Amino acid sequence: MKIAIKYGLLITLVVVIWVLITHFLFPVSPESKINILGPILFNLAEIVAIYLGIKAKQAGSALSFKEGLNTGLSISLVYAISACLFFLILFLIVGRSLMANEPMAQSYPLWQQALIAFAGLFFSALILGLVYSTVISFLLVRRTRRY
Repeated sequence: MKIAIKYGLLITLVVVIWVLITHFLFPVSPESKINILGPILFNLAEIVAIYLGIKAKQAGSALSFKEGLNTGLSISLVYAISACLFFLILFLIVGRSLMANEPMAQSYPLWQQALIAFAGLFFSALILGLVYSTVISFLLVRRTRRY
């Protein structure tokens, strides 16, 4: 569990730094082409963290595919929960202006916007974490032969 917390919170730290830089330090307009870097950066951080987490778990002993997959998913779960908590706290502090630039901001009530955003963040982190964990576990874990 320590590995999941360590690497899951590292992914969230990348998200926090990105949001603080692009929203408060150097505000970026919604039309800016630099906004495409956010999702790419978050996915790269998740891939690297899952890889490092599985390698750290593997350092102790031989790891099965299932253990590698569970490690990657637990890292993704910690990331999903902590990122949602960060955005919830930020939303409560900053308020409506945080969601003002979202595409659906004018057509849906605020609670629906927030619900869709949090659900999207949570489930996309888990689904992509499952995909990344599967691929990384497949590549890293040694296959044991059964006789």
